[in-house]
Amino acid sequence: MKKKVLSILLAAMLGTSMLAGCGSTTGSTTEETDDTVSAEAEESTDDSAEAEEDLSAEEESTEQFEATTVTIYAAASLQTVLTELIEIYNETQPNVEIVGSYDSSGTLLTQIEEAAGDGIDIFFSAAQKQMNTLEEEDGLVVDGTRYNVVNNQVCVITYTGSETTVTGLADIANASSLALADGSVPVGKYTRQALVNAGMLDEVEDVSTITTDEVSEALGGIEINECGNVSKVLQAVAEQSNEVGTTYYSDTYGYEDQVEILEVVSYDLTGDVIYPVAQVANGSADEIESAAAADFIEFLISDEAKAIFEKYYFDTDVE
Repeated sequence: MKKKVLSILLAAMLGTSMLAGCGSTTGSTTEETDDTVSAEAEESTDDSAEAEEDLSAEEESTEQFEATTVTIYAAASLQTVLTELIEIYNETQPNVEIVGSYDSSGTLLTQIEEAAGDGIDIFFSAAQKQMNTLEEEDGLVVDGTRYNVVNNQVCVITYTGSETTVTGLADIANASSLALADGSVPVGKYTRQALVNAGMLDEVEDVSTITTDEVSEALGGIEINECGNVSKVLQAVAEQSNEVGTTYYSDTYGYEDQVEILEVVSYDLTGDVIYPVAQVANGSADEIESAAAADFIEFLISDEAKAIFEKYYFDTDVE
């Protein structure tokens, strides 16, 4: 009887011990679960905050300007590519109207100088010379807004099916007629520089001062159609008014069925054909217009814009 009672007591004590053990384990698991849930909640809160910050940054980067108009004076050789770039820019900035005026960089510089910058927000030149003048002599470039955007190359072209014997710059005098921009036009200056470096023209301090008559005489009296900008050179050849001409590689985009490139003149002869852009000190512009002009320049030097420039045969590997 005593043994039976003792067995019952031992069993009861063992049961109590097991219940106590189970109670302790359950408590530990609950605490660990609470800690895990708390950590996950904290991590989720951090992720949400980070996502909100990213969204806020994205919204800030695509914040639209109020309605305004930005006027850009750009080299004639940029008109085609800028038309597409403006359309792309307006996808995120539909309230900014970009109005372009296109001509030779020399002509545009004179117009900006005559207006003392008023009414003009951006100058996009086909050469450093004109931009240097605007910045260093006229003081009309806004500090910190000048960038070298693209490089280009001079080409000797003829119209499709011309059967010309000209193969490039070296024998360009064999042509019956030549379309050539005057020395104040960058492509005309670069062509003259190439002729000097090739030993076909005498060296001078400033090649842009070499007249069209002097070029003709050096080339054996060839008939030269002096053109006011690079687009007029292209048209003269494409329309078969002249047998050959010198234009930019980028200008041949879209004219592949009308003109043939006889030679892409090397940088060794022309030097780099850098296109700089800068914001003009426009005294009549309000804060919104000035900010939009600066924003468009930032777009022009973006990776997205570079891809478009390359499509139009520009070289974006510039410093």
